[in-house]
Amino acid sequence: MTTESTDSTASDGTQLLSRLRQLVGADNVLTHASATRRFRKGHRTGEGKVLAVVRPGTLLEQWQAVQAIVASGRIVLMQAANTGLTGGSTPDGNDYDREIVLINTMRITGVQVIRGGEQVVCLPGATLDRLEQTLAPLGREPHSVIGSSCIGASVLGGVCNNSGGALVRRGPAYTELALYARVREDGELELVNHLGIRLGDTPEEILTRLQSGDYQPEDIANDAGAASDPRYAEHVRQVDEPTPARFNADPSRLHEASGSAGRICLFAVRLDTFPREPSTVFYIGSNNPDDLTEVRRHLLTELPSLPIAGEYIHRTAFDIGAKYGKDVFLLIDKFGTARVPKAFAIKSRIDDVCERLGLPGLTDHVLQAFTALLPNHLPRRMRDYRDRYEHHLLLRVSNDTADATRAFLQQHFGGSSSGAYFECDAKEGRKAFLHRFAIAGAAIRYRDTHRRSVQDIVALDIALRRNDRDWVEQLPQEMEGDIIHKLYYGHFFCHVFHQDYIVRKGVDPLAMEHSMWKLLDARQAEYPAEHNVGHLYVAKPALADFYRQLDPTNTFNPGIGHTSKLKHWGNCCEQRGLPAAYRSSQD
Repeated sequence: MTTESTDSTASDGTQLLSRLRQLVGADNVLTHASATRRFRKGHRTGEGKVLAVVRPGTLLEQWQAVQAIVASGRIVLMQAANTGLTGGSTPDGNDYDREIVLINTMRITGVQVIRGGEQVVCLPGATLDRLEQTLAPLGREPHSVIGSSCIGASVLGGVCNNSGGALVRRGPAYTELALYARVREDGELELVNHLGIRLGDTPEEILTRLQSGDYQPEDIANDAGAASDPRYAEHVRQVDEPTPARFNADPSRLHEASGSAGRICLFAVRLDTFPREPSTVFYIGSNNPDDLTEVRRHLLTELPSLPIAGEYIHRTAFDIGAKYGKDVFLLIDKFGTARVPKAFAIKSRIDDVCERLGLPGLTDHVLQAFTALLPNHLPRRMRDYRDRYEHHLLLRVSNDTADATRAFLQQHFGGSSSGAYFECDAKEGRKAFLHRFAIAGAAIRYRDTHRRSVQDIVALDIALRRNDRDWVEQLPQEMEGDIIHKLYYGHFFCHVFHQDYIVRKGVDPLAMEHSMWKLLDARQAEYPAEHNVGHLYVAKPALADFYRQLDPTNTFNPGIGHTSKLKHWGNCCEQRGLPAAYRSSQD
């Protein structure tokens, strides 16, 4: 690049920043590295440079900011809560052909209850936690009520990633009703209103009226499209089918905003809500995986209504979660989920200071030392089952099916030497599922407090076939030697598993992950199952084609799923960072 062109680019960047400051206020255009760190660094993986982080406060400001960035020829990276696990809402390195402007939408909060509470319209900054609180007085629930809702994940982020969640009956987050902007083939930005709500004709009118809730019941169409996945409940019951129940690249669940992974600029989604049901929790332990298989197959096919949740925990995951997820468990247990996002933000700021002082991981060591002094936080019966059994299943069923479930468990485990169950009281049931959530981040804490012995984490989320009885993974011995701990946990009834491998120092995690992919291909598993491709996984052809249809100029979040980072999809078939043997196996 010549000096003249460099000066021109710098000048153009200065003009863009000036325009963005006019639109959203100077305090909401962040450019210093320390100020942008928590936005451009992923929760678990991913990091890169940005020209700026822009934080609009209204839908109209969001639209105007995107207009200015697109007109300048730069990349737009849309981000909500930045709680993803595969780096999909942050830059990935610094090898893009254009500068990146990251738009964080968390200032634009809002949940609008419509149709008597049977549906909601959520704005970009709406979190699952806030949605759950809004619906609670109405006796209703959102699509997901466990997991990432506890750390402030956004509703729109879940839809963009077809996030699955723990609730057996509801399947992936899905809607056909959304308001979004896209860049057409000719480079023009257009606003698309598929919310099924009459809001006017111009972008300014549509966005302003929506944000203020300026519409009437008669403006809402009841036949505009699906606001949840209507097929999943029957789909998951088909336990003899040789295909997974759900996975991110499933073409039948890719529709505009749903599965878009930041390839559009999303302003709102319209979603179904669900009645809250009284429930009973059973805790099952076994040393024989076949016991859990029979429980899964029987309850999915024989109960008049599906179980609410069925969460699997392996003993090693139980142990790592109990020790390294203890602070998260206690924070939520004592203060509720609403405090968690703020706590994570404070920790991120302290981590930034510690890193600049040459003390990375200091807060993690302090938290571990402090929580080690506190009494054991898990119920006694759970700890007893940990000692007795390798495999654990947390089962929640609606009370109208509790008797049938109890009768089956009594019959199945009555004379069993391999397993047993107990019926949880309210406190035990709550803590069992909270422990399952705490496990999800425990591997990160382990890594950050064992840097001398740990290289990194290989984290996979996979979907096994619905008819797969051999769900316990068997790794080659040479791979076992490279791994310190294997954490297996997941949504057992959907056959979706999270597999975190804590890798020994000196072992190449990327090479190990690619080897894992080959093993999963041999098992006919699909991956990723619910965290989406981010910058870790390869977008399979159907998913990559979907991205190109949404974003033909490659303006929004380029490079996702190992696709091209170049404008107009230059070198579109390149799979960056993959070994040649794996690339050829996918052709």
